[in-house]
Amino acid sequence: MTPQYQTAEEAVKIIQSGQRLFLHGSAATPIHLLKALFKRSSELNKVELLSITTLGEGIFNEPDFGKSFFLNSLFVSKNVREIVNGDHGDYIPVFLSEIYLLFEKGILTLDVALVHVSVPDKHGFCSLGTSVDVAISAIKHAKHVIAQVNKQMPRTHGDGLIHISKIDTFVEVDEPLPEVSYQNKMNETTLTIGRYCAELIEDRSALQMGIGSIPDAVLSCLGNHKDLGIHTEMFSDGVIPLVEKGVITNRYKKKHREKIVTGFAIGSRKLYDFIDDNPQVVFLDIAYVNDPRVILANPKAVAINSAIEIDITGQVCSDSIGIYQYSGVGGQMDFMRGAALSEGGKPIIALTSTTSSGASKIVPFLKPGAGVVTTRAHVHYVVTEFGVAYLFGKNLRERAMALMKIAHPKHREMLEIEIIKRFG
Repeated sequence: MTPQYQTAEEAVKIIQSGQRLFLHGSAATPIHLLKALFKRSSELNKVELLSITTLGEGIFNEPDFGKSFFLNSLFVSKNVREIVNGDHGDYIPVFLSEIYLLFEKGILTLDVALVHVSVPDKHGFCSLGTSVDVAISAIKHAKHVIAQVNKQMPRTHGDGLIHISKIDTFVEVDEPLPEVSYQNKMNETTLTIGRYCAELIEDRSALQMGIGSIPDAVLSCLGNHKDLGIHTEMFSDGVIPLVEKGVITNRYKKKHREKIVTGFAIGSRKLYDFIDDNPQVVFLDIAYVNDPRVILANPKAVAINSAIEIDITGQVCSDSIGIYQYSGVGGQMDFMRGAALSEGGKPIIALTSTTSSGASKIVPFLKPGAGVVTTRAHVHYVVTEFGVAYLFGKNLRERAMALMKIAHPKHREMLEIEIIKRFG
């Protein structure tokens, strides 16, 4: 079957009230299709939008969004936080590695998938480009697939090659992808954290980095390391200089030797050019990439993830600020567990000691309603700009004392009083 070529306005006419739509995410957010869909707002009601992280400022800022749409988020991004925390959205807690099961088992049936792909090659295959992640499963299980076909979408190697026979409608565009610079958000504090993390990373380690400025700060401190590998759910621009310098070789990984393995990528145009038709980088189904059994197969797997706050026993909240849903479970637990079970592996939680307002992120108790993403039994290393706390094997009081020592100095007295009050 050959897909129909239509305008975005024609393509989205197939969408009906009461249906559930999957939206491709991250740098592959199908912004052109979404704009056309939102123009139909007055004709629709109770249309559910399902997505992981999306990019694009203001695309969901429809004045009557709630009259027509409900956003069910699998990982909350900045552009949808107010919707998810309001009356017209919600959040589904789920491991990134298990989202495919929601589609496969029919827990969340998909009527239409809106995706963003490269131009088909001479054999009729498009690429999911920057984001294979869960999109490959959504395409497989959706009843109807509309693809935004973009000349500027990089063609990536791996699982994301989709034959045109799997797509019902093509909408041609020639538009730049959304860009994000995490390196611009680095400062002396994040660089100090990066240096502490770099000291924990041995040569020949296989790295996973979460989203944000701290992972890129860590990467910027690895210039003197040797033969590092990458097996990660996502990466950004910070990987490129280490590849160019020969620091990242992937030579000693057991899984996909000499390949950078990822599920998606977010960054600048330089990053998108780097991954375009680059056989050194493979984009694979996130159910595989984030499977702890796959992660632990690489020796010296190192997982570096962040947190919103951590209590003095080691419970990590990284998806909410109290009851306010900020992000999601994502792949943090997938990689924290995989790294812990890897031979010589190291699971690391890295965070600044305080919030932007100066409040301590190391706290006696998590805020009421806060979500525990990583349990205290899973936490090994915690890093702030004031040092490294190793919690594995420590009892509750020992953990509290270790975390107090890497808290901001102005909050240590408060924490010590709480520790004495709790543990004597």
